[in-house]
Amino acid sequence: QVQLVESGGGLVQVGGSLRLSCAASGSTFSISAMGWSRQAPGKQREWVATITSGGTTNYADSVKGRFTISRDNAKNTVYLQMNSLKLEDTAVYYCWLQASLHFWGQGTQVTVSS
Repeated sequence: QVQLVESGGGLVQVGGSLRLSCAASGSTFSISAMGWSRQAPGKQREWVATITSGGTTNYADSVKGRFTISRDNAKNTVYLQMNSLKLEDTAVYYCWLQASLHFWGQGTQVTVSS
C-alpha cells in the first residue's frame, strides 16, 4: 500500500503563487509516475500535471507555462509550483501515484481570491 500526504494549500490572491507538496510512503519502489489533479466545486476532477519516474513532465493546457511539477526521488515527494494563479484555479488539489495500482491523496484546498 501507498500513503500520500499533501500540504501547501491555502488562500492566495490572483497573480500569487503557492507550492504544493505530496509525500509518498509505503510500497513506493515501483512508481511509474506521480502527478496532480484538481476538482473545482460542481465540476469533475481534472488532470493537471504528471511527472514520470524518468522525469518527463506533462501539463494540462490550462496550467501550461504557469505551473511546474517536480520530484525529489530521494524523499518520494512531488511538488507543484503554481504561479500567476487565476480565480479558475480554485479547487481541491489531489496528488496521485501510479504504481501497480493508482493511489490518491486526501486533497488540499487552493482558493484564489480577487
